[in-house]
Amino acid sequence: MRLSLAYLGALCMIPSVFADADFSQVRLNQDVDMSRRAGLPAEKYFFESTFSMHYDGRFAAHALNYTEQTKALRDLVRSYLMTFQSLGIETWLMHGTLLGWWWNKQILPWDSDLDVQVTESSMFYLAAYYNMTYHRYRRIGGGRHYLLEVNPNYVVRDQSDMYNLIDARWIDTVSGLFIDITAVRYNLTHPQGEGMLGSKDGHEYRVCCILS
Repeated sequence: MRLSLAYLGALCMIPSVFADADFSQVRLNQDVDMSRRAGLPAEKYFFESTFSMHYDGRFAAHALNYTEQTKALRDLVRSYLMTFQSLGIETWLMHGTLLGWWWNKQILPWDSDLDVQVTESSMFYLAAYYNMTYHRYRRIGGGRHYLLEVNPNYVVRDQSDMYNLIDARWIDTVSGLFIDITAVRYNLTHPQGEGMLGSKDGHEYRVCCILS
């Protein structure tokens, strides 16, 4: 089942892409890093904010109100899906994001984060060619800026590293909201035999349920 285009809607966006972004370029509204690092190991790559687990503290100092957050999340998923479509990378909605689409073709009202998946080969491709790329979307009445950041620990295939379960993120550099991107990998030694996929967060799927 292909659900990835369902969120595109009629929003017209014109993207500009800049490679090898650094934080001096992309941190437009934030001078202080609000990431929650205390008590967490240094090998953890993605740190969430001190005020919410669903915001990147490098780009935000506070959470948005409900109305602003809902609008930012909609733009976030639309820009992500449009970008990956233009790159020719197959991706799909998962977890609460998929449930929201299934029930009402909307983001769940209590959800403040978004989840998607890609194949393992696509993750390698993103890491090689699009890591730390900065995407600017211009719209009538404003625009948004997004960063595609790949966790270097994406090469770890198993669940041994509990602090790096997220392989990449699509980050709104204005609001600090983000999409968690995880790769599904073939499990060649699964007890149920061939045709099993898994992600580092412990979810397992049959190939026919995801990629058919």
